[in-house]
Amino acid sequence: MLLLAASGVSPAQSIQRLTHAAPDGAIFALQLTDGTVMVQGNGETDWWKLTPDNKGSYLNGTWSQLASLPAGYEPYASASAVLADGRLLVEGGEYNFGNFDLTNLGAIYDPKTNTWTKVTPPPKWSFIGDSPSSVLANGLYLIGNKLVKNIAVLDPKTMTWRQGIAPGKSDFNAEEGWTLMPDGSILTLDVKNAPNTERFIPSKKKWVSAGSTIVDLHSPSPFGCLPFGPGGKYCYYPPGEIGPAILRPDGTVFATGSYTQDGSPAHTAIYAPGKNPSDTGTWTVGPDFPNGDDAGDSFAALLPNGDVLVEGESGTLYVFDGKNLTPGPFAGGSLLVLPTGQILIGGTELYNPAGSYQSSWAPTVTNCPAAVTRGNSYKISGTQFNGLSQANSFGDEFETATNYPLVRITNQASGHVFYTRTHDHSSMGVATGSKIVSTTFDVPSNMETGASSLEVVANGIPSIPVSITIN
Repeated sequence: MLLLAASGVSPAQSIQRLTHAAPDGAIFALQLTDGTVMVQGNGETDWWKLTPDNKGSYLNGTWSQLASLPAGYEPYASASAVLADGRLLVEGGEYNFGNFDLTNLGAIYDPKTNTWTKVTPPPKWSFIGDSPSSVLANGLYLIGNKLVKNIAVLDPKTMTWRQGIAPGKSDFNAEEGWTLMPDGSILTLDVKNAPNTERFIPSKKKWVSAGSTIVDLHSPSPFGCLPFGPGGKYCYYPPGEIGPAILRPDGTVFATGSYTQDGSPAHTAIYAPGKNPSDTGTWTVGPDFPNGDDAGDSFAALLPNGDVLVEGESGTLYVFDGKNLTPGPFAGGSLLVLPTGQILIGGTELYNPAGSYQSSWAPTVTNCPAAVTRGNSYKISGTQFNGLSQANSFGDEFETATNYPLVRITNQASGHVFYTRTHDHSSMGVATGSKIVSTTFDVPSNMETGASSLEVVANGIPSIPVSITIN
């Protein structure tokens, strides 16, 4: 109790150290669709997998090494996404082999074969760097060229790019983060043109204004020209930094700021979208960070109870409950929502949040086979399989969204937990409401047979279990 009081953690929340820490640390982590977690090691080419134990515990999970990135590619601060087909995409990187490079290299990982394959960059893109990106509701992957206003779209089915300039963009894409909204648009907070904000409307292929954050959330750049490219002949003037922005279950976005130019407290702001896609929406001022802290270039995650966990630059964890920003314990590392509702911190700790979710936020299963056979694949459908948010955010790079369904099966006799690999989700949207969506799940060939219960999990929130027999 003394430790809890000293750290600011309430008795309802706690931090636990993993039984086994990541062997080479964890720059950032992504949730694969088979329930495992994949992290980039500090060696930057090496990747590791955390597998929960047979009770579904990540606390007691084990690590195994995965295939390394292709030769010549050792990125730091890259764009990334788990695609609707279950593969992991890594694009660009602010650094390559420790050198400021804004590399245009990329690679895609197939968890079925444990192999990486090089990805050709968008045509005529010499640089990608630490670019903003997001998987759209239709499953296409959207990325912004860091140095200009250009965007490109990757079709994962054909691995081909389409590119262009969407009209209306206020400034270039550098240092911005993208937040997927329920209407399918992408919200971004400008860094160069702060405090302006914008939304990209995919159906219209254009940007529209989303108003002003009122308070400035970006920090000034401490750098002048950063030379890069062959012989350092190119010059990049970074516009500054900004914090992560998270869509909450009530439909608002909590956006956080970096340090301020005049030494005043770092700010936050709250965005409420309009009722129609063409509406600008409104911003209100949120609580300031205490004690001179800020969230520039840092991580945030949506807790199952709807609060937002934000990591300050100091390493302090803050909880935003819709009104207050309350400091808690100190913990350094990336944040990732697990299917248990816990938050993985780097590769060493678990954050156990307080409170619980509302039943209306949970996925619901409307169509599921009553019996399945090991080694086969089956379709399952229902509502809100993708959750109400991407649930994870960073200031710009390190995109680790988890808005896709996981299927968890528990054997009733042994209590052992098995995650199936899900893929080919019908939607990658968020807050899809009563719309029927679906995914395909592969029944592991080594799982236990007999009476079991099945849950669909999105962002740490499970559906009501349904009965299923494993043959």
